[in-house]
Amino acid sequence: MHRLRPSRLILPVVIGLGVVIFLFYKSYQPGDLAPLRNADWRWLLAALLVLVARDFGYIYRIRHIAEDELTYRQALDVIMIWEFASCVLPSGQGGTGVAPFILEKEGIPLGKGLAYIMVTALLDNLYYVLMVPLVVLVAGAGLYPHEALQTNFVATLRIAFGLSYFFVLLYAGLMLYAIFVNPRSVRRLLVRLFSFRLLRRWRRKAYRHGQEMVLASVQLRGNGPRYWWHASVSTVFVWTARYAIIGCLIAAFVPMDAGTFLFIFARNITYKVILLIAITPGGAGIAEGAFPTFFGKFIGTATMTSFMVLLYRVFTYYLYLVLGMVFLPRWVARVFLRHPAKPEQ
Repeated sequence: MHRLRPSRLILPVVIGLGVVIFLFYKSYQPGDLAPLRNADWRWLLAALLVLVARDFGYIYRIRHIAEDELTYRQALDVIMIWEFASCVLPSGQGGTGVAPFILEKEGIPLGKGLAYIMVTALLDNLYYVLMVPLVVLVAGAGLYPHEALQTNFVATLRIAFGLSYFFVLLYAGLMLYAIFVNPRSVRRLLVRLFSFRLLRRWRRKAYRHGQEMVLASVQLRGNGPRYWWHASVSTVFVWTARYAIIGCLIAAFVPMDAGTFLFIFARNITYKVILLIAITPGGAGIAEGAFPTFFGKFIGTATMTSFMVLLYRVFTYYLYLVLGMVFLPRWVARVFLRHPAKPEQ
């Protein structure tokens, strides 16, 4: 749990707020914030409701995937700490690395916990794999911010987006095969692949990941269609809500039709690719810096865009830092002090 200690909050907060302050300093013009006086509070309420609905969706999903071994109270703690971990750990890692530990402390054996986390990872990846063709169909070339980037950078972004899609597709396919067909052959493949000199340093991790797939396969093969249907529908719900929040926030200050809302939703898919490669905790600094490039054209002035950066991060990042600081100490007290260690004789 040392990875989630409160001191780790300082760096992402300083970086994130520092970038926002710089954006305001660089862009501020008197009168640019006038749209705030005419804000449509219904859209702000909608954004808040989408956020709450998303979290309830996460709670339902983790309870269902864990086969109701968690109470609603436990599921709430798991999701809040998971989100908190995503805020204080690098974006590429997120909270997935600590999730099996959290589940184990809630009384779920490590092998089963790993299986449940792999289900969430598999379904999250499949959502991305299936959604990308749809957003490409909706947005076309507009999926990339040509209006704000140089042509060379747009080409680089296209390549990064294509590569990320390819690797997610490959990984999702590998997980499907490992869980439902032949997990031991996938484990052998990973070990052989990571036996090459350039990859040898990660061979131990590759074996462990292959072993996790074997354990997950044993745990999950007996689950019927109802299990996978509910898990899949809840995954679609939570990720669609997650991607829709930006559109709700922008619509509160800028008139918007359904087509523009869908366009923003589609561009959000590309925006997330930037965050996946972020090395800072929770993408701090990178998320704020990239936001105007992807969404500035829908907002208007640079000053309003800077305000939207701050509002978006308050809704999706700083809120969970605060909630994490509330839930984490209570959770630690509950799971670690529930059965105090006996003094040595």
